[in-house]
Amino acid sequence: MPFHEVVEAEGHLIDSHIMENIFDKVVEYSGRFEVEQFRIGRTNSEPSYLRLKVEAPDEQAMERLLQELLGLGCAAADTGDAALREVERDRCAPEDFYSTTNHRTFVRHGQKWIEAENQRMDAMVVVRDGRAMCRRLRDLRQGDRIVVGLRGIRVIPESKERDRLAFAFMANGISSERQVETAVRQTAALVRHALEQKQKVVVVAGPVVVHTGGVAGLSALIRNGSVQALLSGNALGVHDIEAALFGTSLGVRLADGRQEEHGHRNHMRAINAIYRAGSVRQAVESGRLRSGILYECVQAGVPFVLAGSLRDDGPLPETITDMNAAQDAYAAELRGAGLVLCLGTMLHSIATGNMLPSWVRIVCVDINPAVATKVSDRGTGQAVGVVADVGLFLDLLAKAL
Repeated sequence: MPFHEVVEAEGHLIDSHIMENIFDKVVEYSGRFEVEQFRIGRTNSEPSYLRLKVEAPDEQAMERLLQELLGLGCAAADTGDAALREVERDRCAPEDFYSTTNHRTFVRHGQKWIEAENQRMDAMVVVRDGRAMCRRLRDLRQGDRIVVGLRGIRVIPESKERDRLAFAFMANGISSERQVETAVRQTAALVRHALEQKQKVVVVAGPVVVHTGGVAGLSALIRNGSVQALLSGNALGVHDIEAALFGTSLGVRLADGRQEEHGHRNHMRAINAIYRAGSVRQAVESGRLRSGILYECVQAGVPFVLAGSLRDDGPLPETITDMNAAQDAYAAELRGAGLVLCLGTMLHSIATGNMLPSWVRIVCVDINPAVATKVSDRGTGQAVGVVADVGLFLDLLAKAL
């Protein structure tokens, strides 16, 4: 095999099965490997080190292999600085641009390794004034210098922690057999840990929170300071306000589950009431809106973002109908997050996961196990699924906190 490269990797390579994945990937791409050096970490904080010679039958196979190994934390040994090329036109990158993962990424520039800021998947890395920044394709501007190729890049995948506090369930993936009470207790510990670390707890919620009776639980979490931001769509806001004003959700009485006479128009009456007041905040301040999730957000000063969609009624005055602006608003509230709770919404959970770095924990609660699976399959590997009724989960979590 005429093409060979020496790569290095560092971290909890054995505990997280990263080393065996590296070996498997070389074989999968018809290559060969030889371990030149391996040091095993002997404490919880000490990483292991691997130096590996890899061979491939041709140049294309080697490039593909290096790209796969990069995502597993391997970097070419003794590499120089990352190659940079200038953007010639707004929103148009050079063909060989480097596309980021959601893992912590370092770029070698000026013979120093610098960490990329605003880490997220599917972005480019712009280098300027000694800093590296992840930037979306639509945000590239003529004259930006971006990283191209695969050299001078080091990716640090999230590894299984040896000291897991009380959060062993974070390693257990998605299971319908996990006891709800156990998942709630461990999620409560995650919330407390994030708050102790001065990190934000962000809730991403769908209208099922209202339909399943989760308003009281989520409202209590907002009141007691366990939530620092709420991300959702127009539907949650509408049905939350409908429940607060008329006691129904989609025209169904929350008290007894029976259809309200002419209840089908209640969600439109709710939207109309907010427009009469001027906004959700003005409805709260005037006394028209006196309970519910958005009411508690206004009272507690917790920011909320409602992202619009094609099927929205109204929408509410605060709903952002420009998708790019809605993405930006979501991303702004996710900065500084240590824990994200995704509650009964596939679309917004996947979208949020795509904006997050891999070290931000995600707990995805849904009665349908496929939702958490899809969030994880789309690159958000740190997501843990809790298969449970969202209303029950929120009620128990509020009591636990």
